[in-house]
Amino acid sequence: MANLPITNFWQQPSNPVEQLFWGRANIEFGAAFLYFEKGSKFQNIFHELKYHGKKDVGVFMGKLFGRKLADSRFRSVDLLLPVPLHKSRMNQRGYNQSECIAQGISEIMLKPIDNNSVIRKKATSTQTSRSRYDRWLNVERIYECKNPHLLENKHVLLIDDIITTGATTESLIQEISAIKGIKVSVATLAIA
Repeated sequence: MANLPITNFWQQPSNPVEQLFWGRANIEFGAAFLYFEKGSKFQNIFHELKYHGKKDVGVFMGKLFGRKLADSRFRSVDLLLPVPLHKSRMNQRGYNQSECIAQGISEIMLKPIDNNSVIRKKATSTQTSRSRYDRWLNVERIYECKNPHLLENKHVLLIDDIITTGATTESLIQEISAIKGIKVSVATLAIA
């Protein structure tokens, strides 16, 4: 625990997560809990969550992050929206790692999780080896808001596992940003 590379971004306006969206998408707040570095101890934790079925790791890390968010400007959010997976990826993995993180955050912040408003309508290949522009093209128009009325006049906190260029999150923000009265913030377990 003492060696986790914690960012403290939730305490810093204009932090690197928020800067990712400058000129691209309108967000209220943005934060990542940890720095992601290849070869670090956190990489093993992250891989256990994302690739080895250790959902409890996501819930635990979400609780740690939730304690930080609950005592910050993020306490004003109304609900948590985990970044949706496409059905094929969900079937392959068996769970959505962002949903596990959201579960932990929800338990601490006492905010509901919305898994019904937005779906990922298009399957895409992994983003890890793509350039910034290719990432953006790969995720263009991949989400669909099925129940916009559930998000009207809400401050929505998008929850994701890791953010690199912000392309996936930007695509989701673009899909929901026209909803009446919506405010969007972003919280990710890590920033790469």
